[in-house]
Amino acid sequence: MIRLWGKSHHDQEKDLQKSESKIDELKAALGPLSGRCLLYCNDACLKRYLEARNWNVDKSKNMLEETLKWRSTYKPEEICWSEVASEGETGKVFRANFHDRHGRTVLILRPGKQNTTAIDNQIRHLVYLLENAILNLPEYQEQMVWLIDFTGWSFNTTVPIKSARDTINILQNHYPERLFLAFLYSPPRIFEAFWKAVKYLLDAKTFQKVKFVYPKDKSSVELMSSYFDEENLPTDFGGKATMNYDHEEFSRLMAQDDVKSANLWGFGDKLQHASNGHSVAEAPPEPPYLAPAS
Repeated sequence: MIRLWGKSHHDQEKDLQKSESKIDELKAALGPLSGRCLLYCNDACLKRYLEARNWNVDKSKNMLEETLKWRSTYKPEEICWSEVASEGETGKVFRANFHDRHGRTVLILRPGKQNTTAIDNQIRHLVYLLENAILNLPEYQEQMVWLIDFTGWSFNTTVPIKSARDTINILQNHYPERLFLAFLYSPPRIFEAFWKAVKYLLDAKTFQKVKFVYPKDKSSVELMSSYFDEENLPTDFGGKATMNYDHEEFSRLMAQDDVKSANLWGFGDKLQHASNGHSVAEAPPEPPYLAPAS
């Protein structure tokens, strides 16, 4: 069931009927689906693509068909942590063990901790974590938030514009309406030049989701507190928790999630081992890889 907030019951009913009608139209336009395509294209998915294309069924169909082609070749759901673990050794991108106040998954990005140069592998690592963030959403939530920490960032660790463009294209074209907000926390002045080049690659909707946050700015502090409990939020983002990334512990958690993902997509019997020699079937319980301050 699609939920609609902030409107009267009558308006909600009208909007619900309209959205369900559009979803039915899109289903008919797509035609029969099977296998993973059918699993991927549930009503919530169709609604996201419709929203991304302002409820234009033809444009939504084209967008979704391009995603299905991309998924059939890139196979993001089959990426295992063991394939991308080396990219995550410094904790440059990882899923936090807390959600925002509305249950959204939180991805923490620390571009200053870039540790590799192979762009394709960097993108594959990010795609893996996008899929993982979605896997760990509660049933009532479909979006994630990004917290971006610029500590240690410099032009030496900046991704090339082509890489930024490829990353943005994947996010916008194949994960529509998955990003709720991206908080850029205290970016340095030299980031402005990079931002001026990159912002034109964003569509209007995505651009509105990027929020610059500064620790000494009152409105920024209020914005952060409206979305995050300061007891869970790391001090790096103005909260009270300590951000300690433990790569080995995080790898064990990802091994567990690889099992969940494989079972969800129907190839669990093919997945035998995850990274670091851990048997995914014997992975330990979720570890406190981002521990709160004592």
